[in-house]
Amino acid sequence: MDGILPLWKEKGMTSHDCVFKLRKILGTKKVGHTGTLDPNVEGVLPICIGQATKVAEYITDAGKEYVATISIGTATETEDADGSVIASDVTYKKISRDEIDKALARLTGDIEQIPPMYSAVKVNGRKLYEYARKGQEVERPKRVVRIEEIVLLDPKEMYEGEQITFTIRVVCGKGTYIRTLAVQIGELLGYPAHMSSLIRTASGAYRKEDCRTLDEVKAIQEAGQIDSFLRPLETALLDFPAVEVEEALYDKVSNGQVLPQHSKLMDSILLVFTKEKKAIAIYKKHPTKEGLMKPEKMFPLNR
Repeated sequence: MDGILPLWKEKGMTSHDCVFKLRKILGTKKVGHTGTLDPNVEGVLPICIGQATKVAEYITDAGKEYVATISIGTATETEDADGSVIASDVTYKKISRDEIDKALARLTGDIEQIPPMYSAVKVNGRKLYEYARKGQEVERPKRVVRIEEIVLLDPKEMYEGEQITFTIRVVCGKGTYIRTLAVQIGELLGYPAHMSSLIRTASGAYRKEDCRTLDEVKAIQEAGQIDSFLRPLETALLDFPAVEVEEALYDKVSNGQVLPQHSKLMDSILLVFTKEKKAIAIYKKHPTKEGLMKPEKMFPLNR
């Protein structure tokens, strides 16, 4: 069994929980997820099965889309609704749509973020949440992340109250913390803030409408239709140029030989070689031999 299963992860489960359950449902051990989603977050979690586990990293690195609810008025230690309140502003607030739009515009593009203390980012060999659980504060490295788009959903002309909430859609790159983005939005508006809910609506090429829950996957498997539901591993490689391999080169590519660099690799990190539209190898520029390329991944069983 090979392919990518677009799973809708429900609240209350870890990504590892999903993998554990799918191994039982599908009767195979070669199952891997494509980046963790917190237990309180629901949404798109592509699952790689069989040979497709080799392309999991490309889905993990691909762009994501989220729908998040931002709460203005309180900040928490975890930057989401699960943490204890660490700052509060109970004054009556009036924030216009224009003010929110301007804040979102300032946070679009390449921005700096400091990972939250309650995160899996490692500092000095330990995860930040390990320090946080012991009440220890450590210096966290800044990172640059890419925000492609932030849109205010169902906008009103004016938001009023002691606690103000609004929903945004975010299209972003790898490593973006949406809960940190919520805090940054609050800072630009002049108030403490946190992310009160989050849904991931897309991960790479896989969207909400493509997904099924664990119960639905189980029913599809029991009906003997799982193969028709799995997406080809090639759908994880759409960000890279692909070349249908010529017959004269087929043996060399399928055997993973070092080759002269293809012109399509000039402006790309990776190049996908296909045979009858099935990926047989991924090549990259040779790290030490200029003008040559070498295999990054091989798919000898992809038929």
